[in-house]
Amino acid sequence: MMYPLVRELAVDGIPVTVTCRVLKIARQPYYRWLVNPVTTAELVAAYRANALFDAHRDDPEFGYRFLVDEARDAGQVMAERTAWRLCSQLGWWSAFGKKRGRNGKKAGPPVHDDLLAVTDDKGRTRHEFTAHRPNQLWLADITEHWTGEGKLYLCAVKDVYSNRIIGYSMDSRMKSRLAVAALDNAVARRRAEGADVAGCILHTDRGSQGGFNWSSQHPVMEVLSGSSSTGSGSGDSTKAAVAGCAEVPASCPSGVLGADRRRVAA
Repeated sequence: MMYPLVRELAVDGIPVTVTCRVLKIARQPYYRWLVNPVTTAELVAAYRANALFDAHRDDPEFGYRFLVDEARDAGQVMAERTAWRLCSQLGWWSAFGKKRGRNGKKAGPPVHDDLLAVTDDKGRTRHEFTAHRPNQLWLADITEHWTGEGKLYLCAVKDVYSNRIIGYSMDSRMKSRLAVAALDNAVARRRAEGADVAGCILHTDRGSQGGFNWSSQHPVMEVLSGSSSTGSGSGDSTKAAVAGCAEVPASCPSGVLGADRRRVAA
C-alpha cells in the first residue's frame, strides 16, 4: 500500500497532489484511507491472525487445519482456506510439515535405535511386530473422532503379545500429554497386576502426535523417566486416573476402536 508513503511525504512538505501524480494513484481513496487507516476487513484479519499465532505458539507441530480449530475455540471463526492464506502470508508452518532442504542440511539421527527393523535376503529393511511374551512390545496410535461437542482424540496402547488394549487416554486437544497419559495408564495397570514392564519397547509412528513424532521407538521406562523426547513423564501410578479404565471389552463399538483392537486373547 502506497498511502503511508504519501502521508510521510506530505509531512516532509511534498504536496499530496504531486505525490499521487508521480505514483499514479487517485487522491480521493487516499483521503478516505487517511480518515480510516484500518478497515474492518483488516481488523478482522488481524484478530484471526492473532488467534492462529497463539495456537501455533502453543502447538508448533500443528498445521493450519488444526490451528483453525484452536482459533474457533478462541472465538475467531474462519474457513480453513482463510487460515491457510493467513499462515502462508505470515510464514507460519508446521514444525513437521515444512520441507527443509534448501540449506543443504539433513535431518539428524533418531534419538533411539530402531529395535524392530530387520533386513531380508534382498537387502530391504522392514519391521517385525512380533512378541513372545507379555510386555515385550507395545504399539500406540492416536485417532481423531467427531462428537456432538467437537473433536475427540483417543490414544491407545496395545500389547502385541495378547493383542489387547492395555491403556488409553482421551482429550479434546492433541498434545504430548495425551500420549503420556495413555502410557502412564498402561504401565499403572500392568504394575497393579504385578507385572514388570522394564525392557518393554513402545513403538509409534512419526506423525503429528505430540512428542512421539521425534522417534518411532522408546524403551517404556526411558519414556516414563523423562529422558526421551516425550517431555515430562513419571512412572507413578497416580497419573493413571487421567485415562480411567484401560480394559476394552469385546462389545466396544467399532467406531471407537477397530476390530483388530477389540480382540481379547483367551
